Amino acid sequence: MRIQTFSILTGSEACNARCPFCISKMTPPQGIELKEPEVNWRNFRVACQLAMRCGVTTAMFTGKGEPTLFPAQITKFLRVLKEFQFPIIELQSNGIVIMEKPDLYSEHLRTWYDLGITTIALSIVHYLPEKNRIVYSPHRDTYIDLPALIQMLHEQKLSVRLASVMANGFMDSRQSLQDLIAFAKENQVEQLTIRPVNQPTRSRDDEAGDWTAQHHLKPDQLSDIRDYLESSGKLLMTLIHGAQVFDVDGQNVCLTDSLTIESKADDLRQLIFFPDGHLRYDWQYPGAILL
Repeated sequence: MRIQTFSILTGSEACNARCPFCISKMTPPQGIELKEPEVNWRNFRVACQLAMRCGVTTAMFTGKGEPTLFPAQITKFLRVLKEFQFPIIELQSNGIVIMEKPDLYSEHLRTWYDLGITTIALSIVHYLPEKNRIVYSPHRDTYIDLPALIQMLHEQKLSVRLASVMANGFMDSRQSLQDLIAFAKENQVEQLTIRPVNQPTRSRDDEAGDWTAQHHLKPDQLSDIRDYLESSGKLLMTLIHGAQVFDVDGQNVCLTDSLTIESKADDLRQLIFFPDGHLRYDWQYPGAILL
């Protein structure tokens, strides 16, 4: 059995964004609450051992909320993770609190870099601030300065991935993708990942499920985006479950989806460690559990 990514849930369901397609709302809590959870460190080490034996090279900090709201816990995880020497360690974030408290988080970023973090994956829906504000911060007048955040991360010697959720009315055409690629190149972003907005088979939240259904990319929109990548880019590799990585005029672009399980495959897309000690391989099905 091969595994692509080892995902580590930190923090809680607490979040400083208001995403209308919130995956946390649409999937079962599986023991995650609003308060910072206690961590089963014994089982975390077991999970790390399993990931290493299955050939995992990438560990990613993520959460059902915003991981960076609990920076001390990220540091604790990193200190244990260092024992296992994963080559690539990533952190998924909306980046909001990092920009709101740059002095404090610059210190955290330096510590995290020293403990092994290589890449910060920033969640976005667009390169335009107003489009991102509508999705992530509709309760605020402005969105964070994304170019300044990218520069700040680069100054900390960290690589940056822009992880864009494609939705109708946002990132939904070859032209909008071309513009996003130009933005990524201008800001020297190392990696760009795009994936269509999606929802689990059974959404637990009607409002989030309805928004997602209304903003799904139409087949012709997704086809137009794929055709652009195939005609204008060079296919570099195909990852587990079909994700494709292209070079488009020197910019790394990965087209993927939100699929966690492929029932006909022997490989797992990811292991997911929950702070209570459970180890799963899917977000929505409680039965997808190893430990």
